[in-house]
Amino acid sequence: MDYSLLKSLLIIMFSSIIINNYVLSRFLGICPFLGVSKKLDSAAGMGVSVTLVMIIATVVTWPIQTYLLEPNGLGYLQTLVFILVIASLVQMIDITLKKCIPALHKALGVYLPLITTNCAVLGVTLNNFTETNYIGSAYSYLEAIFNAAGVGLGFLLAMVLFAGVRSRIDESKVPSHFRGLAITLVAASFLSLVFFGFAGVVNNLFGIGA
Repeated sequence: MDYSLLKSLLIIMFSSIIINNYVLSRFLGICPFLGVSKKLDSAAGMGVSVTLVMIIATVVTWPIQTYLLEPNGLGYLQTLVFILVIASLVQMIDITLKKCIPALHKALGVYLPLITTNCAVLGVTLNNFTETNYIGSAYSYLEAIFNAAGVGLGFLLAMVLFAGVRSRIDESKVPSHFRGLAITLVAASFLSLVFFGFAGVVNNLFGIGA
């Protein structure tokens, strides 16, 4: 077994979920984070859907970029091609949910098609080619997939946690000036501060920098 690869995959996964959480640390995917986190079931459904799209998008876009665009000098088409791939995947998931899980499809409503324009999904496919592992090398195909899975799970974690926070807010007496979006943003900022507290954990666990 290649323990260096296993170590790299563990670091990438842990960092993507906790330390470099795309929603709470990088502030990507804020629209669905605020819009679909009112109920736990819809928040979890959105998180799972986004995770699947991120993983499948990475599986498709990494080979396209590596073996098609770059060798032929078409790297400038990266963003356009990736958006088309993501849009196609979202359409497939939309059709599948509508046919197999209509209740979840109805709960997600307009936010499911909005995965197409979710900057977190596009961000992870693009960052797979700009970020490096703990030894400074570009992500391999497997590392890119694990990174996408970690980012997706981090998005799911953020959605579920914030859904719980919002349910407690709904049961609390909030001053009139803070009701609605104001208290939601305040709660999101506190949750974000909690995740910033995990900075340096990778260094302590694996003896390297995050």
